[in-house]
Amino acid sequence: MLEVLRSGRLSLGPTIDRFEELIAERVGAPFAAAVSSGTAGLHLLCHIAGLGPGDEVITSPVSFVASANCFIFEGATPVFADVDPRTLNLDPAAAESAITERTKAIVAVDMFGYPCELDEIRALCERHGLAVIEDAAEALGAEYKGTPVGGHGPSAVFGFYPNKQVATGEGGVVLTHSEREWQLLRSLRNQGRTYDTGAWFDHVRLGFNYRWTDVQAAIGIAQLEKLDRILELRAAAAARYEELLVGVDAVETPCADDADHRRSWFVYVVMLEPGSDRDGVMARLRSEGIGTAEYVPCVHLQPYMREQYGFREGMCPVAEDASSRTLALPFFAGLEAGDQERVVEALRAAL
Repeated sequence: MLEVLRSGRLSLGPTIDRFEELIAERVGAPFAAAVSSGTAGLHLLCHIAGLGPGDEVITSPVSFVASANCFIFEGATPVFADVDPRTLNLDPAAAESAITERTKAIVAVDMFGYPCELDEIRALCERHGLAVIEDAAEALGAEYKGTPVGGHGPSAVFGFYPNKQVATGEGGVVLTHSEREWQLLRSLRNQGRTYDTGAWFDHVRLGFNYRWTDVQAAIGIAQLEKLDRILELRAAAAARYEELLVGVDAVETPCADDADHRRSWFVYVVMLEPGSDRDGVMARLRSEGIGTAEYVPCVHLQPYMREQYGFREGMCPVAEDASSRTLALPFFAGLEAGDQERVVEALRAAL
């Protein structure tokens, strides 16, 4: 960071280029374009895909709102398909059932760092001629079928908000296997500027100010250098929670890895048993000084979604049931075992 500050080149400089090279190498993608946020990266992919008014895009109701906002920005209409009750990721069968003649794309989400069923989603997109965009904002370091998330082919986006595995304050990056798409991303993130002529004020298309900074890239490089250790510490904290919660029958822990899915631990979210007083549990935990939250409310039931599109309860029953019972526990790389014991002890008492 100090090197960047002393260089006088705070944006659009070589440190961003270096970060892009390192993260592309990490996941096995040929091209990477860093942007101001994960949301910005998703929006650019939707823009490049040509999504617009009259188009429908299918995505998951169990996600952060950006998974839908990214194509609503372009005028497309959100369609929510239900999730798998075990993984809480988009159910490919439900997604296929939601396809209409207006459907143009699917935004698949690797929720809570657990890889989505990418092969099945890609296959159905190929059958129906749809674009596929992978919202991997929470999944840096995860693997699907032995390959790092972001390296499979469909363009994917990671985010670097402070609670992410790599945290630079704000920021994101698009991983792509398409050189044409990479060139468009670099142009669109910087007001449509062309890099072919060398002219500073040569803008060949309408673009956005989705630039990242070299200061943030320097922070990101330092964290990429120790990413394996960060992932190890997060996995260890998750394993401790799993052990501490054995025998707490009113709590369902996150689904485990299997041969095809290796999670990157982003948050630790449990589900309370049906009929639990989640609000009461959260209030009791907070009274003990323990941070917690419902994580996350269904996107289609957010106030603006209800008002603009008329979405109501009952549209995605699996997602709605899960969302009504999820509870996030304190989780970060430096979380100490003693603090986790106190969290679980307070949770037992609150149930």
